[in-house]
Parts: sequence; structure tokens; C-alpha cells
Amino acid sequence: KLDVDLNAVQATGPGGTITRADIERASKSLAEAGPAEALRGMRRAMAQRMAAAHAEVASATVTDDADIHEWRKDEDASVRLMRAIAAACRAEPALNAWYNSGADALRLVQRIDIGIAIDTEGGLIVPVMRNVAERDARDLRAGLDRLRTDAVARSIPPEELRGATITLSNFGMIGGRFASLVVVPPQVAIVGAGRIAQLVVAHHGQPAVRRMLPLSLTFDHRVVTGGEAARFLVALRSDLERAS
Repeated sequence: KLDVDLNAVQATGPGGTITRADIERASKSLAEAGPAEALRGMRRAMAQRMAAAHAEVASATVTDDADIHEWRKDEDASVRLMRAIAAACRAEPALNAWYNSGADALRLVQRIDIGIAIDTEGGLIVPVMRNVAERDARDLRAGLDRLRTDAVARSIPPEELRGATITLSNFGMIGGRFASLVVVPPQVAIVGAGRIAQLVVAHHGQPAVRRMLPLSLTFDHRVVTGGEAARFLVALRSDLERAS
């Protein structure tokens, strides 16, 4: 009578039975929450891809902090992150790859095409910055601005959403320090950049206030070893810690 789906009810009765009070409680909660709306468009596509990735990938995450105190005040963090990912991919190519689990085959990719996770009102969209290692800072910034504009306007062609070899999530622009991210096959790794903050750390043996950038690296442990992931993270941090 109350139109409550029994699968959504938390049972409190003996032996896991659903009581009248359980149903009435669930009905009240549903009324307060408002009507359910089916996911559509980008939200639906995101839900499907994340569910499939979670079911398939054996995820593991390593984290570290990069000391970026020597950066210029106007340093472009997004560009530095993309260039550092390219440097880390050259140092540890195993993470710039595609894995076909059906064929049990790993393909190392020479070109570095970085998927840029962009948060929009309609959901998460991940356009691809192509050939990052061969582009200068100005070209990378112009390309990133264009991708963000097109993402917000939902005018990105489908081909620009395909073929990433590794992904960057710069979630720290909104908030948060570290994250356990989602690797979307056939990629085998995703880099997360947290919120830059001033922290008291040891510097030349003395406590000092330094600007620190938190880094998270989630990888597919089916094909990437812990050693490969750690070496990639070291190379990533080392590139970011270079002065401007």
C-alpha cells in the first residue's frame, strides 16, 4: 500500500524479517528524500563505466607529497602535472599502457595521451590531451582550456573521449588531499592531485613551512607491480619538485 520496494528496506525483525515498522520507517525516509529519478546521459554512462571498472580492476593505491615550495607564484599546476606524468611515464613505461583482460595481453604505448577528468554539472567527463610529451607549456595550457570549455558546453566530439593511456584527476582544485581513484580499463593507472597546502615539514633537518602537493597513484595490480608504481610515483614527485 505504501509502494515501498522491500529490497530497499532494512529488516529489524527476528531472523531478518521485515516488520510493519520497518516499512513505515522506509516510507517516511523515501517521502523526505523526494522522488527517484532515472540516471540519464553522462550520469548514466558514468555509473555504468565506474561499476564495470570496479568489478574488473584489482586496484591498489600509493601516495606521497611533492614539495613545490620553489615554484613561481604563478606556476600553472595543471601543466606541471601533465609534464610530470609524461616524465614518469618515460621513467616507468609500464603504467602508460592498455591491458586487454579478455586476451590477457598488455600493450605498452609509446605516445602519452592523458585523460583529464573534468567535473561538470552533468557528470564526469574525461577528454584526452594528446601527445603530451611533445608539447610545450603554452600549447598544453591552450589545449586544456579548450577541453574544459568544450566539456562544460558538452560539445566534445566522441573521438576526443577515447584512447587515453593514463588519466589525471586534479580533484584538489575543489578539495581533498589523497584519494583512492578508479582505473578505467583498458588503462592501468590514474594520477590524483590533491589540494596544495602549506605544511610544517622537515627541510634540511629543520622544521619549515613549505607548500606541499599531495599525490595519489591508483594502479591495476593485475599487471602493474608495487615496485613499478612506486618508481613511477618517485619520478612524478621528482619532476614536480624541480624549480620553475
